[in-house]
Amino acid sequence: MTLLLWLSSWSNISVLGVFLTVFTILVDFMKRRKKWSRYPPGPVSLPFVGTMPFINYNNPHLSFEKYRKKFGNIFSLQNCWTNVVVLNGYKTVKEALVNKSEDFADRPYFPIYEQLGYGHKFPGIVFARYGHVWKELRKFTLTTLRNFGMGKKSLEEQVAEEARFLCSAISSEEGRPFDPDLPFNNAVCNLICAITYGERFDYGDETFKKLLTLFDNTLKEEVGFLPQLLNVVPILLRIPGLPQKVFPCQKEYVDYTEELIDKHRETWNPADIRDFTDAFLKEMAKGKDAEEKGFNKRNLSLVTSDLFAAGSQTTSTTLRWAFLFMILHPEIQSKVHKEIDKVIGRNRAPTMADQANMPYTTAVVHEVQRCADLVPFGLPHMTYRDTELQGFFIPKGTTIITNLSSVLKDETVWKKPNEFYPEHFLNENGQFVRPEAFLPFSAGRRACLGEQLARMELFIFFTTLMQKFTFVIPEDQPRPRQDSRFALTNSPYPYQLRAVPR
Repeated sequence: MTLLLWLSSWSNISVLGVFLTVFTILVDFMKRRKKWSRYPPGPVSLPFVGTMPFINYNNPHLSFEKYRKKFGNIFSLQNCWTNVVVLNGYKTVKEALVNKSEDFADRPYFPIYEQLGYGHKFPGIVFARYGHVWKELRKFTLTTLRNFGMGKKSLEEQVAEEARFLCSAISSEEGRPFDPDLPFNNAVCNLICAITYGERFDYGDETFKKLLTLFDNTLKEEVGFLPQLLNVVPILLRIPGLPQKVFPCQKEYVDYTEELIDKHRETWNPADIRDFTDAFLKEMAKGKDAEEKGFNKRNLSLVTSDLFAAGSQTTSTTLRWAFLFMILHPEIQSKVHKEIDKVIGRNRAPTMADQANMPYTTAVVHEVQRCADLVPFGLPHMTYRDTELQGFFIPKGTTIITNLSSVLKDETVWKKPNEFYPEHFLNENGQFVRPEAFLPFSAGRRACLGEQLARMELFIFFTTLMQKFTFVIPEDQPRPRQDSRFALTNSPYPYQLRAVPR
């Protein structure tokens, strides 16, 4: 009898367990079932995890291309309970980001950055939701970068000065093979430090090396499946000790930037604005009205961190691509040398004014950006309101991924989309032209903050180095790979080159 009662209760427990499992799956199915007509199609979504198991997070472009061929330029995914729509091709991305810019201007919430201090009160710029505070901070940042001149030196003067330090660093190699990653990264990051904190560092400075190491490690922590899972299932971040274990460098990086700002404040003088931090502190001093616009100590730390992130690794990696293409295509390098010799000569330092008279060099710099396809998916957007795109209905709060790779390699726009071909940016008369599909900095209201600075750096750094050196593959080195590896950005595999003085 006891055994029968036990079996009976075990049977009841089993039935209850099956019922709860089926009920949970049905609730999950009903929740994720599209209640909207004309919602973009997509692959079948599994209970709880959605389509996440079907995405190759090490090479997401491969997954996106597969679904693009099956479902078209607009398709949907499901990251657990998060609705995601992926936009592909120039016409689609332009319609969303330019023609309907406000509809797609919002930014999804990223729980993994909460421990860094990002949130509703302290949004920074890059991850901020679309609204009043974001508008004020972005307007201030763009105006300061464009008009303020960053202290006593103009922005162009600071870029040219850092280009000279970079030339000296490369000259010190004395024609020996070297990996260009470190000197390029040092130069670009140093320029951001000068703009933000008013001082540049020697490339061997311990403070500078610590800042670069922390930043690089922070970026590495954000790659892969686990960060994506934590963003869509943020309750996992409440597990004691998990965020610190998964992201050990993030908090240390932000704390370190706050130390630099605190040190900077000790010498702050409102009558002598030296840099971006000084300009932000001056806004903060205006009181409660400024506080409501987002000008506070925490946002200063986050905004300067955003500037560092937006203007460092992307530009230095683009330079690595540039000189990889130069050693792989010596005939193109020779044409650049001839144009530099003709327009600038070998003694006068290049300036941005020279760009108008150097169509081929300008075309090469642009083709580097297109072919490198550095930030293939940009940062995710989110719909600010219900909207329609090419006949599809996309509700408010939908996460949007803009596949910029599909724009920069769009076969309907580019003659040789998968080759390094500077003629993409030259007309039949050899004059520089910029096709509308050239969107390496994205477009619309969320276009990259550092675009102006990056374009200046790329032209002056590239032209200055090409003026002084011929770059070749070392005799004992194999031909470098031209494909890329993905970790938020597309970067070239490590390679070495020689810089031969001209």
